[in-house]
Amino acid sequence: MLRSVVRGHGAYLPEKIMSNSEIAGFLDTTDEWISARTGIKQRHIAAEGELTSDLAIAASRKALASAELEASEVDLIILATSTPDNTFPATATLVQRALGITHGAAFDVQAVCSGFVYAMAIADNFIKAGQHKRVLVIGAETFSRILDWEDRTTCVLFGDGAGAVVLEAEEGNGTLEDRGIFSSHLRSDGRYYDKLFVDGGPSSSKKVGHLRMEGREVFRHAVANIASIMQTALDEHGLKPTDIDWFVPHQANRRILEGTAKRFGMTEERVVITVDMHGNTSAASIPLALGVALEDGRLKKGDLVLLEAMGGGFTWGSVILRW
Repeated sequence: MLRSVVRGHGAYLPEKIMSNSEIAGFLDTTDEWISARTGIKQRHIAAEGELTSDLAIAASRKALASAELEASEVDLIILATSTPDNTFPATATLVQRALGITHGAAFDVQAVCSGFVYAMAIADNFIKAGQHKRVLVIGAETFSRILDWEDRTTCVLFGDGAGAVVLEAEEGNGTLEDRGIFSSHLRSDGRYYDKLFVDGGPSSSKKVGHLRMEGREVFRHAVANIASIMQTALDEHGLKPTDIDWFVPHQANRRILEGTAKRFGMTEERVVITVDMHGNTSAASIPLALGVALEDGRLKKGDLVLLEAMGGGFTWGSVILRW
């Protein structure tokens, strides 16, 4: 059977780092307050004129170099983002143009913080259907552009960045010893639309708007929904939490990560946590976390990895793969 195998990875973070102390300089908050409630110490902020497409292009070039592929060998680009350069066309087409690709297809996916998981699932299904052979999957965000910097309950949480992987079709034996994606599970529940949203848009306010969130409600649903989707993924393959080498979750809040890991009996040593360095980078958080684990040598070829995320909508999902 065809498997979607990760052939290359790339990540990019803007140069500017904003610490909690810097935020405390213009907002009624402290480093201690932010750290205790979120686990975040700092976040990267895109420079003036640095766009989501710029971040995505930089991460994509690194992913292609890692995969030892020419851009022309990619036949599909899927970009997960909630902060596109423009309302339309898709920011993915700007990546396509910058890489010099004139064939195949490129489009954006909007599932907020679950975007990268959704994009991976879509790419995997295109590959298994035989429609595309190599897919560039990107998560890129400039959330700093939609934050209300006077709202200390939200602006301290988010940052900017981008990460990308190259997925390639490869023949597998149909067992859990194969490399590649084994399964993905996606969910949403629009009843909770107004628990985490942006209060603007072209059809409503005709303005971009700012991010708004009911933190306690999001936290309550996050732990339950994430646990449920993870259990579904494990059960499909007859796996136990102890079979997973690395749990790479969306980096929203350290307390959510710790609560989920505890529910599954996973030790913190097997959870990749980068929220302290990056904050919540929405669709970019999982590929950025993968990049950290690859760079420090934790994540190795053949490791069994569980990805999960939950975002506004609510949307949530998981992917199990062997690296």
